[in-house]
Amino acid sequence: MITPWKPAALAGTALTLLLSLTAAVPAAHAVPVEASRTEAVTVVPLTVAAARLPVADENRTGYNRTLFRHWNAGLNPSDGCNTRNEVLIAEATTAPAVGARCALTGGVWWSYYDEQRVTPAGSLDIDHMVPLAEAWDSGASAWTPARREAYANDRGQASSLVAVTARANRAKADQDPAQWLPPAPGALCRYLSEWTATKLRWNLTADTTERTRLIALSTQCTTTKVTWTPAP
Repeated sequence: MITPWKPAALAGTALTLLLSLTAAVPAAHAVPVEASRTEAVTVVPLTVAAARLPVADENRTGYNRTLFRHWNAGLNPSDGCNTRNEVLIAEATTAPAVGARCALTGGVWWSYYDEQRVTPAGSLDIDHMVPLAEAWDSGASAWTPARREAYANDRGQASSLVAVTARANRAKADQDPAQWLPPAPGALCRYLSEWTATKLRWNLTADTTERTRLIALSTQCTTTKVTWTPAP
């Protein structure tokens, strides 16, 4: 169980230096999606990526999960596999058999949040790395329905959607890293990297508590890189 985090509990020179990155990163890093569509892949250390997140208060007014249509027909609408099944096929450690209408039989998966081997496919949830409600709070409330659908079915960056145990996904719910972290110690740096990559890919904001926590935790992940491309 994760102890509720309080900013006052953190101290030390490393954190102070990292937080100073806030002032060092110019506003130009918060590039509007429309202006960044042709940019190449970006790879930076986690500490740098977390400091690039634009800060804004969260607002859940008007949120409803149905405003993010999923699962749609996926990358190949003609193959009968929706986005959920495409993720399962892509992430299987032992490939399932794919039958008519993309029915999956057999297969094995690794849920990295809790380091569990999982089978069959029906035992897994597909987690939105940044939950739909959190995305709404962080900027998606201003998007068109088509863009919210694209976000909810994002297959353009592998870290956006991840197959995990239903227990882990439901424990996470709509919480950010200041409120919930994967229970497996070995999952921390990957999770922080993928969370940050998703927010940067979709030009989503972070509230002050979330961003400060990400920067503080990144001191445990000094070799971790964050890789993302702007969403189309």
